[in-house]
Amino acid sequence: MVHENPERDAQWAAQIEANIGQEHVGAVYAEAFMAVAEKARAADALLDVFDMIVSDVLDPFPEFERILDSALISHEEKIAILDRVFGPRVPAVFLDFLKVVSRHDRMDCLRAIHAEAHVLYDKIRGQVPVELITSTPIDDAMANQLGERLRGLLGGRPMLSRRVDPELIGGAVVRVGDTIYDGSIATQLQNMCQQMIDRSADEIQSRRDRFRNSPGN
Repeated sequence: MVHENPERDAQWAAQIEANIGQEHVGAVYAEAFMAVAEKARAADALLDVFDMIVSDVLDPFPEFERILDSALISHEEKIAILDRVFGPRVPAVFLDFLKVVSRHDRMDCLRAIHAEAHVLYDKIRGQVPVELITSTPIDDAMANQLGERLRGLLGGRPMLSRRVDPELIGGAVVRVGDTIYDGSIATQLQNMCQQMIDRSADEIQSRRDRFRNSPGN
């Protein structure tokens, strides 16, 4: 029996709406950010700066992030903070972008903007994020071979990341970006990975058999 909790359900609904709202705002500002970055021919460098802001400032200093997000602190005060903290350390074009975000009272969306900027960057460069989860590690040669075979199937250059999950049943799981593909494509990807893993396992076993059967063993 499910017990209804209107207050809890309302909180969850509000959180979901807030997340969706931030993702939408993030996408809008990410487009503006990438447009400026591409115009300056500095997309790689500016995205690296954005990465640094998130990993070296926002992640280790949550209180600083809360200050930037706070509606109790005026835009003028936030501009002074941005100048003091980031002025000597980031390109002027990036600092100007942060000030625009602050002026529109959207500093709470910085992480969403950062995530969406990476999505746009990958799309512009024809790169497709692919996560390969396997029950056992695969070597670089196999990963490179898989990437080449995925290129034609996905219509872009795969950016392959690997993760090992010993509890995984079935050998391999493929995640392509944040997109859920239809069953036929998902099956092709999974079958492709599984065939390569099986082939590698067969080759390893074959080498072991040859070694055992060789003279002197």
